[in-house]
Amino acid sequence: MADSEALVAAAAAGDHAAFDTLVRRHTPMMYRVALRITGSPAEAEDVVQEAWLAAWRSLATFRHESAVSTWLYRVVTNGALDLLRRHRPTVSIESVSIAEAPDLVADGTPERQVVHAEQVDAVLRAIARLDVAQRVPLVLRELEGLSYEEVAEVLEVGVPALRSRLHRARVALLGQLRER
Repeated sequence: MADSEALVAAAAAGDHAAFDTLVRRHTPMMYRVALRITGSPAEAEDVVQEAWLAAWRSLATFRHESAVSTWLYRVVTNGALDLLRRHRPTVSIESVSIAEAPDLVADGTPERQVVHAEQVDAVLRAIARLDVAQRVPLVLRELEGLSYEEVAEVLEVGVPALRSRLHRARVALLGQLRER
C-alpha cells in the first residue's frame, strides 16, 4: 500500500490528519489480532491503544523496509504478547466467539448460518486454548491471511521456523477439535 507509506511519511512530518487516516484504516485489523491473541475485548482495546501510541512514537524511525500493515501487525502482536506476559487475561480466553468475528459467518439459509457459526465458534475456542506460541502464528496466517514471509517478519523468525511452528499449531488445533 503505497498510500499507507505516504500517510506514514506525512504523519512523521507532523500531519495529524494523515495519522488519523492510518488509525481509521488499520484499527479493525489490529483489534482482530489483539482480540484473537488476548481473548478479551477490553484487553484487545487496551493493546490497540498502546500499539497506536507506540506507532506514533516510532513514526520517525519507520524504515519502510516492510509494508506499513506488516509493521502494524508486529506492533500490535508484540503489544498483545507483552500484555499476556505481564498478567493473565481477566476474561476467559474461551469467551472469544463469532460475535467478535462476524466476517467469518457464511451466507446461506438461516440453518446453514447457525451450523457454520457453531463450527466457527468451536474453531475460535480451540485456537484460544492453544499455547500463545502456537496461537499467534496461526492467527496471523490463517485468520488474518498474511503470507508466510509476512508472518515470519512480524514474529522476527525465519520462514522454516515459522512453518515448523504452524505445523505444530495445526496439529494441536486438530487435537483440540477432535476432543470436542
